[in-house]
Amino acid sequence: MVNLPNIMIIGLTGQSGAGKSTVCNVFTESGFDIINCDVIARKTAENRRFLNEISRRFSESLLNPDGTLNRAATAKLIFTDEEKRGLYQRIIFPYIVNGIIREIKSAKSNVLLDAPTLFEAKLEMICDKIVSVTADSDKCAERIIKRDGITPEQARERLSSQHGVEFFKERSDFNIENNSTLEALISSAERLTEKLRTDDNEQIQT
Repeated sequence: MVNLPNIMIIGLTGQSGAGKSTVCNVFTESGFDIINCDVIARKTAENRRFLNEISRRFSESLLNPDGTLNRAATAKLIFTDEEKRGLYQRIIFPYIVNGIIREIKSAKSNVLLDAPTLFEAKLEMICDKIVSVTADSDKCAERIIKRDGITPEQARERLSSQHGVEFFKERSDFNIENNSTLEALISSAERLTEKLRTDDNEQIQT
């Protein structure tokens, strides 16, 4: 059993383009320490042990000539091949989880774990509460296209490789639907952070 500090750990997840970054910013303003799992994943992609394992386990060449990860080839593979995506996740997730645990142990306040693949990595096991942000697929695709400068086809491929709205709703303690305005999303997130802080204070007092 991992010995974690006595702080509240909130898992934040949901679809790409649903609005997690905005919700994350609200939690930051509310005093939460943010652990960004995508950042940890990018650091993992520079780990020599991880790169050696990727090279050994995949028949396709996912490494550049200089030995670094070919991110474009990797993204194309994991977004279009479910079996290969599963293999890639089984390799990278233990590295990511170890990095997350190290950051949690050094946290100074309550933690928001920004984790798009929270359930795949089994990170719900260390979270006190799960918050998901979801939106209609058309809205998600529109936001991804604008944010990442990709084609509609690429946006659809990315979303089809992810779980749908109901998956997140069924597995979350709180769900924020972001099908309206940015102001409405921020307001919903602010109300949620206040509720979480209040509930945490009540638990401490009992």
